[in-house]
Amino acid sequence: MTDTNNPFFTPSTLPYQLPPFDAINESHYLPAFERGVAEQLEEVEAIAADSAPATFDNTIVALEKTGDVLHRVLRVFYSVVSADTNPRLQEIQKEMAPKLAAHTDAIRLNDRLFARVKDLYDRREELDLDAEQQWLLRRYHLDFVRAGAELSNDDKDRLRAFNEEISTLSTQFSQNQLAATNEAAVVLDDVSELDGMSDDAVSAASKAAESRGLEGKYLLTFSNFSVHPQLANLTDPAVRERVYRASITRGSSGGDSDNSATLLRLVRVRAERARLLGYDNHAEYTIADQTAGTPQAALDMLRRLAPAAVANVRTEAAERAEVLGRDTIAPQDWSFATEKLRKVRYDFDAGELRPYLQLERVLHDGVFYAANQVFGLTFTERPELTSYLPEVRVFEVFDADGEALGLFCADYFTRDSKNGGAWMNSFVNQSHLTGDKPVVNNNLNIPKPPEGQEALLTFDEVTTMFHEFGHALHGLFSNVTYPRFSGTSVPRDFVEFPSQVNEMWATWPQILRNYAKHHETGEPMPQELINRLLQSQTFNEGFATTEYLASALLDLAWHQLSVDEVPDGDDPRAVVAEFEATVLREAGIAVDEVSPRYRSTYFGHVFGGGYAAGYYSYIWSEVLDADTVSWFKDNGGLSRANGDHFRDKLLSRGGSLDPMQQFRDFTGRDPRIEPLLRKRGLDAAI
Repeated sequence: MTDTNNPFFTPSTLPYQLPPFDAINESHYLPAFERGVAEQLEEVEAIAADSAPATFDNTIVALEKTGDVLHRVLRVFYSVVSADTNPRLQEIQKEMAPKLAAHTDAIRLNDRLFARVKDLYDRREELDLDAEQQWLLRRYHLDFVRAGAELSNDDKDRLRAFNEEISTLSTQFSQNQLAATNEAAVVLDDVSELDGMSDDAVSAASKAAESRGLEGKYLLTFSNFSVHPQLANLTDPAVRERVYRASITRGSSGGDSDNSATLLRLVRVRAERARLLGYDNHAEYTIADQTAGTPQAALDMLRRLAPAAVANVRTEAAERAEVLGRDTIAPQDWSFATEKLRKVRYDFDAGELRPYLQLERVLHDGVFYAANQVFGLTFTERPELTSYLPEVRVFEVFDADGEALGLFCADYFTRDSKNGGAWMNSFVNQSHLTGDKPVVNNNLNIPKPPEGQEALLTFDEVTTMFHEFGHALHGLFSNVTYPRFSGTSVPRDFVEFPSQVNEMWATWPQILRNYAKHHETGEPMPQELINRLLQSQTFNEGFATTEYLASALLDLAWHQLSVDEVPDGDDPRAVVAEFEATVLREAGIAVDEVSPRYRSTYFGHVFGGGYAAGYYSYIWSEVLDADTVSWFKDNGGLSRANGDHFRDKLLSRGGSLDPMQQFRDFTGRDPRIEPLLRKRGLDAAI
């Protein structure tokens, strides 16, 4: 009998099956996980035990229909635990991580089930399947093989143990990272120490301190990056150094939140699993199923860019030292000197932009307006529909013909219970098989202004809003039959491509003029200020490229280690620090003035998330992005015809077609690297 008290046990009756957050509490998660796992295993067992010969419908389609309860709770739980966690949710996360890994293994390592999948795959040429069905069968077979379905029983037992430990370690890393980030927040006693920060940023720091019971003080909290954004503004060198040191030592300062030992063990277990599955290392295992194909292909891309990036950053370092009247520039002073130099060179102060970048206008007159102009979308806020927190907003999205497309949820402000960075996730995935329409969610980490004050953004935050909405469009435009292919279910080194393309509208003249208006007067941003912004777009690109490449190379270096090569020692912190230094030096990208965008102990993308051996994907995707921007410009720029073509050939396809074929269908050719090099000011690398 169904327990109607648990909202996960039945489909939501809200529009678009938006989860009934008002009815969900922490006591519902574990029972829903347990029932969801049990029900899916029963459904899978029925498929595996079917006495009828395997058909596409009774095996592949049947698998696509399993796990309704589990999928509902998974999507909600992991969205909430990343955006508004607490000790109880973290306990549930720790408890469920190894159990969910074991559950996946119970399906993928089921001999009878794999026999049916393999039988269909071996007979695929005889089956009357359309293109999406053929691709789905191929993907299922590959998923099973990569999961170890062809291993011996003893090796399957070892694999299960590895998978459970990897899941546990990744969860531990994420929780340590959040704790370390909160612990690193810098408390300042006097407002004079915040000299250089805008009034609203000072107010936000005061509010952040109050939220921790530190009335009368000021708190600078951290996002994911090594370089805190306020380092560009703080005039006190001692405060800048304090903030910078607090940032780059996160997760490596000892204590319960130290991640050094956790990541070393995680690297070793990933390497052991890769060897068991027949690969030399984890990077080889991971990238074999990406568009890059091999770690060497990814490395070749990074190494092609590195020399030009470092050459640029050397020049930039000398310029920044000069502007401060020094012989050298310290890393904590880089951003501050950069803004001084930007003002000298372009008569441009990034702070000048903020009064024209009010959150509501950027959202409605920028992000939504661009989606309307390019794709014909319209948006209606639905305040009666609630999400996991009152400040999360819900919008209904309508297509150009007025047809309801789905829901878009927006959670824009930072909080101590929220992971750093920005991301998109789905509460409901589109599928014609299930009849579901998409419900997608964007998360950012914008400092929340005090009550009654406007949220004014940096231009980086504006770009991030457009970027994450690009992911949202990928989910909203999904037009596939099978849930396996819905939305952003594409290779990791392809998933960032549509989101990076959407960034171009942030500076597109028609879009920028529409949203960049003074928050008090409504006056448009002066054209001369826009010109200076655009002229400075490739300014500091050597730094940006170098810090990114350093992290991407660290990721690949950790995950190209074989089991025997994983470093060890009595002091895990020293081991990690030495490995980082060696990798950066040998890669020719060790620059004293520039830290990696993420150091290993707070590199949540790869040790706590799904980007292990995949952080290269941002620059890999940017090749496609830059080439696509060139395509738009060459074909008339912002137009419904171009938007509809992009949607039809790529954004709507999800994972239902080889991703590089999607790109070729859109552009009519293979990608070119030259637009990326020009975009980043690295033309010398051509």
